[in-house]
Amino acid sequence: MKNFILGISAFYHDSAAALIKDGRIINAFQEERFTRKKHDSSFPSNSIKKILEINNINILDIDKVIFYEKPLIKFERLLETYLRYAPKGFLSFKKSIPIWVKDKLFQKRAIIKKLKQIDKSFSENNLLFSEHHLSHAASAFFPSPFEEAAIITLDGVGEWSTSTISIGSQNNIKIIKEINYPHSLGLLYSAFTYYLGFRVNSGEYKMMGLAPYGKPIYKELIYKNLVSVKSDGSFRLNQKFFNYSTGLTMINKKFLELFNKPNRNSKKDEINSFHMDIASSIQVVTEEIILKIVRSVKKKYPHINNLCLAGGVALNCVANGKILKEKYFKNIWIQPAAGDAGGSLGAAYAYWYQEKNNQRIVDKNDSMQGSYLGEQYDNNYIEKELISLGAVYEKLSDDDEVCEKTAEILKNGNAVGWFQGKMEFGPRSLGGRSILGDPRSPEMQKLLNLKIKFRESFRPFAPSVLEEELSNWFDLNHKSPYMLLVDQVAEKKLNKNININSDSSFLDILNQNRSQIPAVTHVDNSARIHTVSRITNKIFYNLIKKFKKITDCPVIINTSFNVRGEPIVRTPNDAFNCFMGTNLDYLVIGNFILNKSIQKKSLLKTDYKDSFDLD
Repeated sequence: MKNFILGISAFYHDSAAALIKDGRIINAFQEERFTRKKHDSSFPSNSIKKILEINNINILDIDKVIFYEKPLIKFERLLETYLRYAPKGFLSFKKSIPIWVKDKLFQKRAIIKKLKQIDKSFSENNLLFSEHHLSHAASAFFPSPFEEAAIITLDGVGEWSTSTISIGSQNNIKIIKEINYPHSLGLLYSAFTYYLGFRVNSGEYKMMGLAPYGKPIYKELIYKNLVSVKSDGSFRLNQKFFNYSTGLTMINKKFLELFNKPNRNSKKDEINSFHMDIASSIQVVTEEIILKIVRSVKKKYPHINNLCLAGGVALNCVANGKILKEKYFKNIWIQPAAGDAGGSLGAAYAYWYQEKNNQRIVDKNDSMQGSYLGEQYDNNYIEKELISLGAVYEKLSDDDEVCEKTAEILKNGNAVGWFQGKMEFGPRSLGGRSILGDPRSPEMQKLLNLKIKFRESFRPFAPSVLEEELSNWFDLNHKSPYMLLVDQVAEKKLNKNININSDSSFLDILNQNRSQIPAVTHVDNSARIHTVSRITNKIFYNLIKKFKKITDCPVIINTSFNVRGEPIVRTPNDAFNCFMGTNLDYLVIGNFILNKSIQKKSLLKTDYKDSFDLD
């Protein structure tokens, strides 16, 4: 019996492929890492090929290929939406229908064609389809450490569903409630993302990062005009203010009139207090709606102590932190690739457990293995690559020496590209493909944002902290291995002499030295926390351990190894090019350390500042 199941997500955003065997996750890849196109929606051919190569299997070894949603139902929604609003939505309809008829209506045929291009022996009988929100729910529950859990999925839209509540028990998921399009918490949040000049399906986390700088003064205006919410968290959006159903934009003229300000132009308009207050207002509204949903679920199922989250909205780590703080559920687990990428994994899981009724073995730590599900490179391969690139490097004897030297480099105020072990699956770098820095440095946040990431100065960075040191440095009392929870820096670590008043400028607020780890302390004294375990990432854990030994600080800055608009690096070549094209001081890759100051300037192939479309 062939027990390999391949899950696929594609054609909207964040295409991915995931492989499970006997219910265990083997590999998962996002297509963007291969194509170098962020949030790539194309069919994940490269991801599938890499999965087959790594595991030394072919398409005939795959029992079933599961697509993460049902295209015909999605097409039904498009047609019904047009009929509901006709003739108002004709321009949108005219633009989208040809695409659907040509590419998407016959997605089954297209998927089969793509799979046959990978291996002509693929049989169309081995292709099945899951439902979008079932895929999300499965991606959250089945890898979780829970035998039973409530599952909340919130995103833009699947086929019809935008929000679902499910109950997971052992190997079964039952959807018990749903909210359908056009009423969508994800689309509400994205509408404001669009209004603030950030890219939809990409820039939502920027708005989340901007929110603490403002005040929620528009909250009541939003509730009065844009969204009505019941006590159980069910909601409806006032379509008079939105354009996503009938037009080519997220919002319309009435929306702009409501706030009496035009769309922010990201290329021309500086962020001001109005934008901060808008971000704060919609963030608070989103949190309040989510918390109402969570409360109602707990009220209905008081015996269930565990909660799982998935869907794009589950990447709102501030809201996740608030859920945890409320303590309605004893335990919470969030799918690390909560958006559409994770749908590939959920589709495979849904078939394995839901359809095949296979027995589920629950891993008490969870089954995502720290989310290090990608490829890795040995030192021989890395050295050959470095030689071919003309790089100047120092070869170290073992991991211990790598950690020792890197800790010293970080202590001395350098920014380090860190490339070790398996690549991460999902939007967060977790110590496999990361840029690292010293969190004690008041200048490090600005340096990393402006000179390395080439992005907005207000964007916060995450702290990676030794799991056992968590409570000494943060208020969080729950592991956060996937960087999906926000909580406060411990009060004893805060700087009490903050000088901020009503006349303080944006930069004055930004540049305050708020704590003993200012580079990872946000304006509201919060942090997006990543707890590091020796079990899932031994070398990264040991690096932080060495850093603590010489600084008495068990925390380092951890941000993704890329620049703004670029996917996270995948190969040693990607890492070297990013290292050379930015102001990174060092690259630590496998057992090799590269010092920027001694590299040949001629090796700079790309000026990274202008290489990628900004998101």
